Amino acid sequence: MSQTVSVPQGLPMERDAGPFAPPRRITRLREARPVSPMIFPDGHEGWLVTGYDAVRQLMADTRFSSRQDIGILHMPYEAPGMPAATEPSPQVPGLFVAMDPPDHTRLRRKLTGAFTVKRMKQLEESIIDIAERQLDELARLTPPVDLVKEFALPVPSLVICQLLGVPYADRETFQANSAKFLVKDQSLEEKMAAYQALNTYLSELVTRKRAAPGDDILSDLSRHDDLTIEELTGVAFLLLLAGHETTANMLALGTFALLENPGQMAELRADTGLLPGAVEELLRYLSIADIFYRYATEDIELGGETIGKGSTVVVSLLAANRDPRRFDHPDTLDIHRNARGHLSFGHGIHQCLGQQLARIEMRAGFEGLLRRFPTLALAVPADEVKLKTDMNIYGVHALPVTWTETAR
Repeated sequence: MSQTVSVPQGLPMERDAGPFAPPRRITRLREARPVSPMIFPDGHEGWLVTGYDAVRQLMADTRFSSRQDIGILHMPYEAPGMPAATEPSPQVPGLFVAMDPPDHTRLRRKLTGAFTVKRMKQLEESIIDIAERQLDELARLTPPVDLVKEFALPVPSLVICQLLGVPYADRETFQANSAKFLVKDQSLEEKMAAYQALNTYLSELVTRKRAAPGDDILSDLSRHDDLTIEELTGVAFLLLLAGHETTANMLALGTFALLENPGQMAELRADTGLLPGAVEELLRYLSIADIFYRYATEDIELGGETIGKGSTVVVSLLAANRDPRRFDHPDTLDIHRNARGHLSFGHGIHQCLGQQLARIEMRAGFEGLLRRFPTLALAVPADEVKLKTDMNIYGVHALPVTWTETAR
């Protein structure tokens, strides 16, 4: 049996086998022991779950709590110099991703109507228009350009601003603070400063919406008298952060992955009917939101191991999505693969609320980009693309691209 994993400087998260592959150490661990004991930087003992079946089972089991106020949960992405948790974190009002039923159920239920498949499909034409307008702007520029700045970040930012009722003119403020909040190697004070700046901005915004609601999701929520301003602010924080950061990173990193797999890119350009499946495969292959954690509220059997009550459990979605027991040749990008069942949107009660929105944005973004820029290419060598190894959501800081012709 393999030894306990010791992580003196945090989890081995560096994608050291290439820009898209899981860390070698995590891969070896998954093959040897998919549910492994581990030791956190402060000596705290917990577990690391890397196998597909075990991850899926864990995320469906509500005995693994998402709350931070019932035990000392050690953040899996602690960086050297960051203080370790020494006491339970207070529950943040409205941040339902870190809640269990019934609190989680009460808040999430108020949002389900806003993110139904039907409603998202009704928005599809508007999302395509947003993507096309941004592609028009991109085509006017002289290459090389940074695809993150000029396309991957603006499209989901415009979409989420429209949906939530956040003024797009304020994007520089919330984008900068969102990015700062997601930096791993920073002090608690720096992280909290970014959080407080976003929180203050959103608190003022939802207060105005409660006084004079408009036609948007935050206005709809503000009409619920049983939601406090603090809860509305927490929900807004979660939706705004997740609503633009994740899709922006998928569009940029996904384009990088396709450029590195030109055969797959050519097939996709020739047959847009492959797009829905390609989006699922890119979600599986890239797994930009990798590390999550849970807290065992009782002794639980998982993958042949006993997770003791009170244990912190770290989950790697990237490792699970690359598990050869679930996906054949998992380290190969294959747009023909049936990748449904991947765990990139999570699983269970915390499965991503905005997953249909993200799928529509990615289909619109990739289809438009491939059609409008048939000669799209990297403007720098692939090993010079700056990866977000310093962030809690993976992606690229910039993607310099060039082209020789454009099309409609």
